[in-house]
Amino acid sequence: MQFADLTKVLQEEIDAWEGRSQSQSVGFVGQVGDSVATVRGLDKVVYGELIDFSSGAKGIALNLEEGGVGCVLTSGAEGVKDGEEVNGTGRVVSVPVGAGLLGRVVNPLGEPIDGKGVLKEEAFYPVESPAPAVIDRSSVDTPLQTGVLSIDSMIPIGRGQRELIIGDRQTGKTAIAIDAIINQKNKDVYCIYCAIGQKSSSVAAIVENLKKHGALSYTLIVLASASDSAALQYLAPYSAVAMAEYFMRKGKDVLVVYDDLSKHAVAYRTISLLLRRPPGREAFPGDVFYLHSRLLERSAKLSASHGGGSITALPIVETQAGDISSYIPTNVISITDGQIFLDSELFNSGFRPAIDVGLSVSRIGGAAQKKAVRKVAGRLRLDLAQYREMAAFAQFGSDLDKSTQDKLVQGERIMEVLKQPQFNPYSMEDQAALLYVAVHGYLSKVKIEKVADFSRDFLQYLRLNAAKIMETIAETGEISMELEQELELAAGKFLEQWLKKAA
Repeated sequence: MQFADLTKVLQEEIDAWEGRSQSQSVGFVGQVGDSVATVRGLDKVVYGELIDFSSGAKGIALNLEEGGVGCVLTSGAEGVKDGEEVNGTGRVVSVPVGAGLLGRVVNPLGEPIDGKGVLKEEAFYPVESPAPAVIDRSSVDTPLQTGVLSIDSMIPIGRGQRELIIGDRQTGKTAIAIDAIINQKNKDVYCIYCAIGQKSSSVAAIVENLKKHGALSYTLIVLASASDSAALQYLAPYSAVAMAEYFMRKGKDVLVVYDDLSKHAVAYRTISLLLRRPPGREAFPGDVFYLHSRLLERSAKLSASHGGGSITALPIVETQAGDISSYIPTNVISITDGQIFLDSELFNSGFRPAIDVGLSVSRIGGAAQKKAVRKVAGRLRLDLAQYREMAAFAQFGSDLDKSTQDKLVQGERIMEVLKQPQFNPYSMEDQAALLYVAVHGYLSKVKIEKVADFSRDFLQYLRLNAAKIMETIAETGEISMELEQELELAAGKFLEQWLKKAA
């Protein structure tokens, strides 16, 4: 190149130079292993920032230290080598959100894993964001019907509440959550099921059941399976709640199930130990409480001025041998607004759902319960408590007076009414009618093994012969004095017919 040409090129570059300085966060991998990398030289990186590796891998900055940055690798961990170049992206991890995700199965990074093609996202939301401020919230006063009689009558859940489902493995925790999702059909509630550390085959069965009962169209599944890395399992619930926040900000109601937070805590413990953070109780890091509190506090009922949307959380926690006083269960119990405790002894004795009413509580209570159910279920918990006390006393075989015998008969039949098969949710008016006959002693003449048949036939009878009663309860959510008299007449008439037929 001639001198004149070189001068011309340099002059053009000088003319085109905008005079702005550019800074880029660049470093190199100092050490890598077990899906965790230590990166040197990323001096401008922020906590939670997405990191790009030259091999194509992605990571998240979780440890910011003088000697380097500790990253967990969310993808492509096997391709990362010592010394390779690393770039900070300047943005935190974000996931796609929008109505186009409904009916799909995605991983915690928002990538589809159901083979149904690309997602139609409407925006990207950061996985970590602050919880709504107290001033932006309103009180929880609208019920979220689960369709499970014992929950809606004694442990009611409101839209915007956080209700823990806790119990040993194989006691029906997931079954209750899936029933709650199925019961949201035609109720304008979007659902997100977040599976953390579950077997892919188990989640495939859940997807199939949701599809079979027409619930997949309004449900999104976020899956970090047992074969996925600890980083993806750690990220999964935050991705799920970010996707839920999109709908909440649009003024919609969302139900999010986290199944389960015990495995989530274990995944975070794995990451923390690999990052050489100091271990505390049971080798969990010191911020394991904050891990779940910042997640569950994002569930809220927003005020009308902010759209009035809500996120209802149903976190699931697994206990060992029924010990609810261990570390993670006590942490999550203290964050949530109540718990549904499932007892393995009740489950094994055939009482399903195996809810221990004595240990279960809803701190929102009657504020988020329809008046019709609250009216007939008012003394239900007391009746069951008296029955359990008398049943324990009656085991000694001593002579019992008539009032005690009547209480035992009544309690046995209430327990039988509360038994409910999976995928068989009750509507609010069905619950009110069933509880009415159970509490008012109509079942005392029905044989214990026939209670389930009586309940089914009674609801069928009401739909055919007293449809007006059911429609009024459904529309108003209340049982007036006149309506109660009509229900009493209908129940008495049906009982008489049914007993003749059974004889």
